[in-house]
Amino acid sequence: MDATGLKDGRFVTVEEQVAMFLAILSHHKKTRIVGFNFTLSSQTVGRYLHAVLYGVLNLHDRLLVKPEPVDESCTDTRWKWFEGCLGALDGTHINVRVSKSDAPRYRNRKGQISTNTLAVCDRYLRFVYVLPGWEGSAGGSRILRDAISRPLGLKVPKGQYYLCDNGYANSEGFITPYKGVRYHLKEWGPSCQAPQTPVEIFNLRHTKARNIIERAFAVIKMQWGILRSACFYPIDMQTQLINACFLLHNFIHGEMEVDPVEERLAYDSADGDGNGNDNDEDAVMYVGHIEPKNAWTKKRDDMAAAMWADFHI
Repeated sequence: MDATGLKDGRFVTVEEQVAMFLAILSHHKKTRIVGFNFTLSSQTVGRYLHAVLYGVLNLHDRLLVKPEPVDESCTDTRWKWFEGCLGALDGTHINVRVSKSDAPRYRNRKGQISTNTLAVCDRYLRFVYVLPGWEGSAGGSRILRDAISRPLGLKVPKGQYYLCDNGYANSEGFITPYKGVRYHLKEWGPSCQAPQTPVEIFNLRHTKARNIIERAFAVIKMQWGILRSACFYPIDMQTQLINACFLLHNFIHGEMEVDPVEERLAYDSADGDGNGNDNDEDAVMYVGHIEPKNAWTKKRDDMAAAMWADFHI
């Protein structure tokens, strides 16, 4: 409890404080309802909501994981083609409430008021980095540029990379699928034609691996009801609550061998294709900006060629 700063109150134990906090996040209950359940006033519930929230945020560095790149010994059929890959990233829109004057900035292309949250996860469904708070109207590439430019932002070591969709640029540290070629899993159903070219086999294997971030978003929104609809807290606190949900996801994932929420998700574990580092962090060079480079275009082409050659063995 030292790291969180939480302590028993005169009438409310730490366990009760955490229980109230989890009830608000998981069931999106109002403080008045939680107060009724715990025979406490709304003011008392609100006070402990803030206390536990800040306690969870204090565990930020402990709960976010450091990803391990895929190495040449990897046997996972989803990932073995992507040596040096750290995981996948994408943005997800989470509905929020803002003032009328801010509403136009937070209105996304679907007309909803939301925050565009950038999240990065590793191969094991654990979050590596989260950046909530951007307006719903902001594009993914703009948010990613902000993330890597921050002093404590997203760090991508040179030579390693994340998988992302075509909302981002194929550049150093970030590999996207080929444009104009079928990509999404629904386009590769049992009745669809097998890959016919190197770029098709690359896109198929890319989407199978990158789907990890979509699964992570599905799990976290099933776990935390407060992420499924806007709440009445100020926008800064809404952003902090979103951050807390991602951190608690990692805690649950680390403590539970089997997450019942994950089990509820239909997940095809078949591999069908249509037929760690201990160096001193100060010595690591990181990607500093996003800019398409011929070297990374060639890297993607080489990966596609290798996949295609193996596909025809």
